[in-house]
Amino acid sequence: MKNTALTKTHEALGAKMVPFAGYNMPVSYEGINIEHDTVRKGVGVFDVSHMGEFLIEGPKALELIQKVTTNDASKLTVGKAQYSCLPNETGGIVDDLIVYKIKDETYLLVVNASNIDKDWEHISNYNEAIGADMRNISDDYSLLAIQGPKAVEAMQSITSVDLSSIKFYNFVVSDFAGIEHVIISATGYTGSGGFEIYCKNSEVQQVWDKVLEAGADFGIKPIGLAARDTLRLEMGYCLYGNDIDDTTSPFEAGLGWITKFTKDFVNSENLAKEKEAGPKRKLIAFQMEERAIPRSGYTISDVDGNEIGQVTSGTMSPSLSKGIGLGYVNTEFSKVDTPIHIQIRKNSVLATIVKLPFYKNT
Repeated sequence: MKNTALTKTHEALGAKMVPFAGYNMPVSYEGINIEHDTVRKGVGVFDVSHMGEFLIEGPKALELIQKVTTNDASKLTVGKAQYSCLPNETGGIVDDLIVYKIKDETYLLVVNASNIDKDWEHISNYNEAIGADMRNISDDYSLLAIQGPKAVEAMQSITSVDLSSIKFYNFVVSDFAGIEHVIISATGYTGSGGFEIYCKNSEVQQVWDKVLEAGADFGIKPIGLAARDTLRLEMGYCLYGNDIDDTTSPFEAGLGWITKFTKDFVNSENLAKEKEAGPKRKLIAFQMEERAIPRSGYTISDVDGNEIGQVTSGTMSPSLSKGIGLGYVNTEFSKVDTPIHIQIRKNSVLATIVKLPFYKNT
């Protein structure tokens, strides 16, 4: 099991550590509800250094990215980022990822920790015929996510860049916490604002310490992966391995908006046919009508008790104090306001399909 550069720091802070995607990661410090609330109302900092980073460079870089991703990376300008996914040859998703255009002919791909080796092999296979320069820098770089409505104000004192000027899915390369040439990006996965810091492993302890120091007057707390999961689920953001995987298509998962047929990419011809015909199942969001907690793997039924799908993610929402979840159902049952039942152990519990996000900033 791998450690991040901050593992000993988390242990010293009393974090509960668990294995996650091959890494020893902090799942919680003070408790999921406290940490969740901290990010929704104030500011928290996550160590998400387990995420993978690939540099794609050279005159063939864009050609490779266009081939292996669904979104149109030709639209990116320097300082812009783009959510995308890697389609496989059978209609599913190898991974979802973020593509950053660092400079002309230089792109950074940020992938999920559990898929680093799989993604690298997949992209490398297509690169054999293209010849872009590829570097897997996952083991050399750390990533901190500073999230919450007070993040910008709390961190402004430790950088010369105007943090409020970094719009969603934009980034800058600047100084931060006394370190030069740090990537500061607004690509968070919590729905409460903030930004991410990419730096070298040798620099991250200094950045972590400065972040906690600068945020002390704003009530900053370290946040674990458990709260990260409840925060992303309240926004309806997909988690790879739960809501999307090698068997789910972008159109089933509601990711048609990042699937652009203005270019040729892996399996684009078959995906275009699926778009035209419409997927047979769809990812839906639902809210429990009784006090109950849905979990991944639970059966979804219609009001007559017929099985129509399965829950992929579920939790008790700390912000709403209601059970919420995502799951796949047959397309004819996917409309908002449709009543459904979640099979929780021996009970059939009423739920309603709702529009995302579950949590809305007021």
